[in-house]
Amino acid sequence: MRPPFTQVDSLGFGKHFTDHMFTMRYNEELGWYKGKISKLEPFALHPAASVFHYSQEIFEGLKAYLSEDEKVLLFRPEENARRMNRSARRLCMPEIPEELFLNALNELISLEKQWIPKAPGTSLYIRPAMMGVEAFLGVRSSKEYLFYIILSPVGPYFKEGFKPVGIYVEDQMARAIPGGVGDIKAGGNYAASLLAGHRAQELGYSQVLWLDAKEHRYLEEVGAMNVFVVFGSTLVTPPLTGSILPGITRDSVLKLAQSMGYKVEERLISIDQVLEGVAHGAVTEVFGSGTAAAISPVGSLFYKGKNYVIGNNRVGDITQAIYDRLTAIQYGKVKDEFGWVREINPK
Repeated sequence: MRPPFTQVDSLGFGKHFTDHMFTMRYNEELGWYKGKISKLEPFALHPAASVFHYSQEIFEGLKAYLSEDEKVLLFRPEENARRMNRSARRLCMPEIPEELFLNALNELISLEKQWIPKAPGTSLYIRPAMMGVEAFLGVRSSKEYLFYIILSPVGPYFKEGFKPVGIYVEDQMARAIPGGVGDIKAGGNYAASLLAGHRAQELGYSQVLWLDAKEHRYLEEVGAMNVFVVFGSTLVTPPLTGSILPGITRDSVLKLAQSMGYKVEERLISIDQVLEGVAHGAVTEVFGSGTAAAISPVGSLFYKGKNYVIGNNRVGDITQAIYDRLTAIQYGKVKDEFGWVREINPK
């Protein structure tokens, strides 16, 4: 089957899926078994499957990029494998051997290479996920699990593309607390964020910036991204204190920015400090980082009924420089000095 698109405008994000998927099952007696690639089709699950009642579900997100010489490249996939296993441990789910995870990616993406779009800024989004599937009622961890990987050719995550987006600052609801599960990729975290997301969209904003649960004072993360605030030429991001997802792109930006000569800091940032900095010119840029959007410039923050415009709603020089460097590495356009890129071995 030929991919059902010819133009980047027809892609969107997460709307199309490739022909095949990888699946593998687990039970306590056999461990992982029946790993296979098969036709993409719906799952048949018992109504009492534990995922429906006790939310044992985790996932990851990464991308395959097509280089100019048509090599298929992955960006730090071993980090996704490790983070997924950390999520699994937190929710009492079985870990997946890293080599098995990476081999499954290699086999599936090699088979579906023709689905990787070639237009600038496009890629093949990869969604590994695991869920408890044992049929039972009663609060305990499942004894049976399903792991799967599906693929989706995508364009930009935000409809604006690489342009400044408006962000709604949530000052009442809480996303996560230290000691909870806010630092893993569990589906329930995203379900809990939907109401604030709807509120943001009703007001015309693209995403929600969450503040800490205790004081509603300190920046934590945006719904699909970690957040960076640029004070002059210093990049500052909230520390990993247990309620923020340890983003792989976040870690990459910290290392990349240092290599480019910028000063970086991980520290608490209050919303008052940010807004005062915007008003007086101390805060020159704000951007988000994540697999889906890579780097997303923030043009405004809406907080308690007032909109604060950042940098004249333009892409800042530092944001642009980091975006250019990061994406050049991901697409194989420049030398990868960090050893982050892995080439898929085509069949």
